[in-house]
Amino acid sequence: MPQKLEGSCHCGAVKFTIESSSPVPFEICYCSVCRKVAGGEGGTIYIGGIESTLKVEGEEHIRKYRAVLNRGTKDEKLANGERSFCSKCSSGLWWDKHVPGEFYPFASAIDTPLKSPPKEMVCCFMDSKPDWVRLPEGPKTLFEKYPDGPGSGSLEDWHRYNGEWIE
Repeated sequence: MPQKLEGSCHCGAVKFTIESSSPVPFEICYCSVCRKVAGGEGGTIYIGGIESTLKVEGEEHIRKYRAVLNRGTKDEKLANGERSFCSKCSSGLWWDKHVPGEFYPFASAIDTPLKSPPKEMVCCFMDSKPDWVRLPEGPKTLFEKYPDGPGSGSLEDWHRYNGEWIE
């Protein structure tokens, strides 16, 4: 049975519950969008959520942001997915790709204790990581873009490959 997770923003105006079959925080994204929106040295950590189980209190405080990709180039376009955040405290809540089965709460918004990260972290979009950002200690697998392949692609792939998937 999937794990029930509780989450909230910093000020408490938005609270939510969601079930997850892929709750292990194993991957850090250093893309420019995650770095800029998260407001730190980078690294948004997503977990997987089952969107049909999402229940929200304080929905009136949620705002959405769609990133501009390839800004200032001939390939500029809006991202497919959108990030939801609290309009009162700006805490990031989740990223919704608007694709069935793909809904990603930010690990930072989850209040339920999550399993410890694995010994080997996955770090993606290394081509966007600034030099001043330190990588996590310990073993890690690095990808210039988003990872692909058995055990390193989607959250579901990784969780299944590593025996962490919850039916």
